[in-house]
Formats: sequence, C-alpha cells, structure tokens
Amino acid sequence: MTGFYHAGVTVQSMEKSLDFYCGLLGLELYSLRDATEEYIMKIVNVPAEKIRVAFLKVPGSDAMVELLEYVGVERHPSSVRPCDYGSGHFCLYVSDLDKVYSELASKGVQFRSNLPIVSTAGLNKGAKIVYCIDPDGYLIELIEPVKK
Repeated sequence: MTGFYHAGVTVQSMEKSLDFYCGLLGLELYSLRDATEEYIMKIVNVPAEKIRVAFLKVPGSDAMVELLEYVGVERHPSSVRPCDYGSGHFCLYVSDLDKVYSELASKGVQFRSNLPIVSTAGLNKGAKIVYCIDPDGYLIELIEPVKK
C-alpha cells in the first residue's frame, strides 16, 4: 500500500446525500458525473444502467469521500448497526465537537449516542467522539482530538 485515496458510500438519493455531506458536514463537491463505461460495470459487476458518482473533498486533507447511486437496478438497504459485519464507517476530524453536534442535531441529524463521548482509553484517550447517521443509515464518526 502506498496511501489513502477515498472511502465509498452507496446512497439511495444523490441529492439528499449531497445536501447532507456538503450542506451539513461541509465536504466540498469535487466532481459529479454519470458513469456508464464498460470497465466500471465490470469492476462492480452489477447490471446497472449507470452509476451517479460524486467525489467530495474532505477539507484540510487530500482524502475524498465517493458517493455512488446505482440507477436502473434493484437495490436494498444494508445493515446500519456498527456490530454487524459488512457495515462500515469513516471518521472525520472536527475542531469543536460539542458545537458541531448541537448544530447537526438542530438540523435533524441522528446520532448513535445522546451526546459526544470522551474516550477514556486507547490511541484517542481524551478525545471527544460521536457517530452520526447519514440519510441512508451509514455511520460517520466525528472526532475532536485532544489538543496537544
């Protein structure tokens, strides 16, 4: 391995997801297109008509989040519990988690816990952490690291 490029999330509605990830979380739309190329369909091995693909830049980094909306194929929701294998999450740094939590909660964003939790052990000891839930149930971890 030589580096990290992006994390991908399959979404039900690109518009709702862009509102959430860009409008609420502050990620920046880098590109948006409909993918129909044969090589992509071979990679995913799904008989979709097309895949709407958005790349979102994570501010302050080179990391990207890729949103994928498969069109013209039967789709089903996946599991959303963190304990179920096959589920996933990605983590974003924030500078003031209490403020971010309050702002997101006031806009209807759901969370796994009632408030940010302070880590008491491990690599992130002292950090504030919370899982929020995107419009399709995917988990995004928000972490305010300990100030050094």
